[in-house]
Amino acid sequence: MSAYVIVEFTVKDPEMYREKYAPVAGQTAKAHGGEVIAAGNWEVLHGDGSLPSGALVRFTDRETALRWYNSPEYQQLIDVRGIAMDARFSLLDGLPTPTQDDGASE
Repeated sequence: MSAYVIVEFTVKDPEMYREKYAPVAGQTAKAHGGEVIAAGNWEVLHGDGSLPSGALVRFTDRETALRWYNSPEYQQLIDVRGIAMDARFSLLDGLPTPTQDDGASE
């Protein structure tokens, strides 16, 4: 079952974010099978809008997402991330793929 890392953030240092964090973080996620499926500014429909930007990264499963986040390659970016942005990272399990039963008998 797929899993999603939801990143909500505010860029504090655009140059640091653009040059030292975002490209390397993206490469580490991709190396662990992560795929960025959405990114940009949120349209907040309700609630706290203090973290106006975000990304949604899909992984094959929860364990893979956690391996990426806890990997030495990503963890070495934590200090850079703290300078580049304020962020909240969340992990959400995907829903099981529904099986299709068309009612036809064999």
